[in-house]
Amino acid sequence: MNIQHHLSDDLLLDYAAGNLSEGWSLVVATHMALCPSCRKRLSAMEGAAGALLDKVEPVEMPADAWDRMKRRLEGIRIEEVKAPRPAAPAGSGMVFPEPLRSYVGADLANVKWQALGLGAYQVRIPTADPSTQVRLLRIPAGKPVPEHTHVGRELTLVLSGSFHDGDDLFGRGDIEEADDNLLHTPKALPGEDCICLAVTEAPLRFSSWIVRLIQPILKI
Repeated sequence: MNIQHHLSDDLLLDYAAGNLSEGWSLVVATHMALCPSCRKRLSAMEGAAGALLDKVEPVEMPADAWDRMKRRLEGIRIEEVKAPRPAAPAGSGMVFPEPLRSYVGADLANVKWQALGLGAYQVRIPTADPSTQVRLLRIPAGKPVPEHTHVGRELTLVLSGSFHDGDDLFGRGDIEEADDNLLHTPKALPGEDCICLAVTEAPLRFSSWIVRLIQPILKI
């Protein structure tokens, strides 16, 4: 596996600081399970942050500070995305690394797909994060995703197969970050369906009026 497309520094810093919501954290952590380079960068960022904390002068807090903090946290559900760990080695037969496998409850062979039409399929992954939609996508070999842009950000992680987007090739472990400045038509390479993990914060904006017509039914 030769990963060419990595997490941006901003995303990795937000993950290290705990600033990402559950949907984004799931995709970021799953990418890092496949990517030794990003795990190494994350470790360096966490080390630098720890060194800075060592230099912070302690400040005396009010006696009731902890009680006030506990009251603020009451009723807040905190979802923890497991820290990334290396994926199973090649030849193990496992396609989904943790933490994704725990969310899906199965590996690729046991996924129950929902048809999207034109040979494409999806599985929506439930989270406690209302700000995002997380899903598995299966794009037929040699077929494109209809032309679209985005409202906000989208992360797409390749788990199996590959796709072209313009001049860029994305294979297993590669991650693409898109926003409303990008109008694109990703296309799966021939020979193998492309399986991706994607997270969005708003419905896609398709160019085709036919796709837009059925979009509310498909919830994409």
